[in-house]
Amino acid sequence: MLLRRLCANTLRCTSPLPFHSSILNFDYSTLESPLNSPKNNHSKTDESHVLSQLADLFPISINPPNNQPEIRAAADDFLPPEDKLRGVFLQKLRGRSSIHSALSCVGVKLNVDVFAKVVNRGNLSGESMVVFFNWAVGHQNIAKDVSNYNILVKALGRRKFFTHMMEMFDEMRENGVTPNLETLSIVMDSYVRARKVSKAINIFWELDKYGLTCDEETLSVLLKCLCRRSYVGSACSVFNKMKGKVQCNSEVYNVIIGGWSKLGRVTEVEKFLKAMVDDGVEPDCVTNSHVIEVFGRAGRVDDAVKVFKYLEEKGSGLSTIVYNAMIFNYIAAGDIDEALKYYEGMLSNSFEPNMDTYVRIILYFLKTRRVADAIEMFEEMLGRGLTPSTGTVTEFIEPLCRYGPPHAALMIYKKARKAGCRISLTAYKLLLMRLSRFGKCGMLLNIWGEMQESCYSSDMEVYEYIINGLCNTGQLETAVLVMEESLSKGFFPSKIICSKLHNKLLDSNKVEMSYKLFLKLKNARLNENAQRYWRAKGWHF
Repeated sequence: MLLRRLCANTLRCTSPLPFHSSILNFDYSTLESPLNSPKNNHSKTDESHVLSQLADLFPISINPPNNQPEIRAAADDFLPPEDKLRGVFLQKLRGRSSIHSALSCVGVKLNVDVFAKVVNRGNLSGESMVVFFNWAVGHQNIAKDVSNYNILVKALGRRKFFTHMMEMFDEMRENGVTPNLETLSIVMDSYVRARKVSKAINIFWELDKYGLTCDEETLSVLLKCLCRRSYVGSACSVFNKMKGKVQCNSEVYNVIIGGWSKLGRVTEVEKFLKAMVDDGVEPDCVTNSHVIEVFGRAGRVDDAVKVFKYLEEKGSGLSTIVYNAMIFNYIAAGDIDEALKYYEGMLSNSFEPNMDTYVRIILYFLKTRRVADAIEMFEEMLGRGLTPSTGTVTEFIEPLCRYGPPHAALMIYKKARKAGCRISLTAYKLLLMRLSRFGKCGMLLNIWGEMQESCYSSDMEVYEYIINGLCNTGQLETAVLVMEESLSKGFFPSKIICSKLHNKLLDSNKVEMSYKLFLKLKNARLNENAQRYWRAKGWHF
């Protein structure tokens, strides 16, 4: 029936086909209709013989099924390893054995970094993550140890797959892997972050089931998870129940006092400070910093100064974090001059400022638009060997890209890059946006090149910034080349950018170039909806 339909459609074509002599020689008697067959579901003819005859008649290529994995592998060469592994789960395979065999056929060199990227990114379900983990631990580079379990448990807890998270938590002990304090912190913090405080507390009371004990270390882990999310009242209830069962050290007391300090509850801080002294636990520098901080949050800066002077006269109890508490209090109050006095006192007393000291002061300078002071403090920080993180550098560049020329932001960027800091993609986009607006085309292209050297790929926003900056400086030929590159990668700039470039070309009497670009845009947008559909389905064609 398929052959008859195919021949009928061929003969009905509007364009006449040349009469092929092999049609006369084709033996139609070899084909038998399924209706006339003794068995309706099978044909007596050999399938390979029919396919060979059809290949002689029509210009079609028939590939054996065994070539499909090679074709798919060649099409997916541009994907990173983690996307190739996640793509297996898009096929909706049934059975763990089929999924494991498909994962093994991907041909990816698996390591801990690739394993973490697979479970932490994308939108895998909890069951898929567990199946992938069971396949990965059989790999020679992935061990079934507590660190890899922690990666999976943290990924499951972040996405609120609590059933699978607890299954893996139980499985650890069954496989002879003892959970550590990090595992316990991940599980408890996942529940507390999801506002399931009672679940986290119940796990603490049932630690014997998981091979752990209720001691001061595990108690400190639970209290940190609760106080970090401002559930200080629940933390106090657990602390009061465990007070007579375990020996509470300074760390446990500091967690409770620090939780009340962040909320500005002076009465509660004084209450637990008195209980701490009554239990024979000596307050340390962390305790003193919490006491100073709570007075500042309550608006009682004078009392914080009295505590600091008492510690200064005592000759002990001062440290970098105590000075930081005073500096942060004055910064919150908007008195940067007094904050800088304590900063100078810290240096004169041979206490080294840490990263928090410089970040708070620099952010305040940037907020108040004291850019020169911020750059000077940034240089001093780098001079002391303190290297800011990627997020910190982005925090410094972001306010500088909101006002004024991009010179100050470029200075922060160049100094941070020279010091070995990794610049984030967000920071690069902010710089490109600012340089594009001011028409700094040379710097714009240099920053774009350095972004690509940092292994960041350009997206639609980046191409729009580049095209806009080139249009502002009149480099229309280069703008057209960038536009064509973006189209070749499947990115379609907005209508505003396209109209701006076309108008600039028409104003410069480059009508032919504008028309050719219009045709390329028109042809490219014909496939835009199809590409969106492919990517939504996870197809990479």
